[in-house]
Amino acid sequence: MAIQVGDKAPDFELKDNHGATVKLSDFRGDKNVVLLFYPFAFTGVCTGELCSLRDNLPQFTDRDTQLLAVSNDSIHTLRVFAEQEGLEYPLLSDFWPHGNTSRAYGVFDEDKGCAVRGTFVIDKEGVVRWTVVNGLPDARDLNEYVKALDSL
Repeated sequence: MAIQVGDKAPDFELKDNHGATVKLSDFRGDKNVVLLFYPFAFTGVCTGELCSLRDNLPQFTDRDTQLLAVSNDSIHTLRVFAEQEGLEYPLLSDFWPHGNTSRAYGVFDEDKGCAVRGTFVIDKEGVVRWTVVNGLPDARDLNEYVKALDSL
């Protein structure tokens, strides 16, 4: 079961595509967070979603929001993916222990071994204010994230 609106967002500590440690709690009191889980780097729908976010990044940064994208790929895979696609926001690796953060948010597909498409808008106090969870083939609409941020 995915984390619900009103829940305290589970803290996590993951490595980004540059090997730096990123903790959700680092943003508490400072920035809202759009936490986006996606299945795999280099796949069609995932690449489309992440490049759309890249192309619209000011819609998040202008709203005092940090975008964090999480997959179960290794940091090495994420580094190459970010460089190839020009992704300037952190890509976080939930590779090992495999899927722990995805499981904590209730978006890990045990049969496929990857996260499904879950997005959580988290306010500056660390509370989930909006969420959507889609199946593997179903892209999300980033405009919905912006509407959710505008309602904070």
